[in-house]
Amino acid sequence: MAERFTDAYQIDRFLDGRSLLESGCEFDLIFLDIQMREMNGMEAARILRQKNRHSVLIFVTVLKDYVFDAFEVQACDYLVKPLDSGHFKRTMDRAMKSLEQKEDKNIVVRRGTSCEVIRLSQILYCEVQGRKVYVHQTDGTVVDYYERMGDLERRVDGRFFRCHRSYLVNLDFVRGCKEGRVMLPWRKEIPVSRLREQDLMKALMRHRFGRS
Repeated sequence: MAERFTDAYQIDRFLDGRSLLESGCEFDLIFLDIQMREMNGMEAARILRQKNRHSVLIFVTVLKDYVFDAFEVQACDYLVKPLDSGHFKRTMDRAMKSLEQKEDKNIVVRRGTSCEVIRLSQILYCEVQGRKVYVHQTDGTVVDYYERMGDLERRVDGRFFRCHRSYLVNLDFVRGCKEGRVMLPWRKEIPVSRLREQDLMKALMRHRFGRS
């Protein structure tokens, strides 16, 4: 399994279903137990499905009685403890394939005590100032939060290129490069370091035409 999980990921843990729901976060993959205090896993799954149809749900429990209820909430699988390593691997393979087939990927950013989901396709570019990252979106809005640019770079996919130590650009929107500036739609420009200009153009060619 190790070879499949080379991308950066973030793991959050919650003591019960209510804490998960109250977090306000939208996760790609959620593991749920059935026996949890406050609200059991199946109840939490039903509420999650009402609010969000995209998360992949996997139940991990000692109880066998709720396996048919798992179909109701469109769970990816229902794993009974103790886990069988072969079954778990097949489940994770299917879960990862399902996530890879999503039409639009996103990232979750933390802003104080809340979370915000940002679609990668809506990000024009990101810049870092001090300890804050500013995410500039195609609709003109800017989301700011605390994160290192290197960590953000590992969380996004291949459509993004680090054109400057302080800038990460979405190659889908790059219109060209001139005099140390990356040309973007709506007359926007961001800097590109001299050492990365050539690499930027190569990355753009690979991204657009599959050529190096």
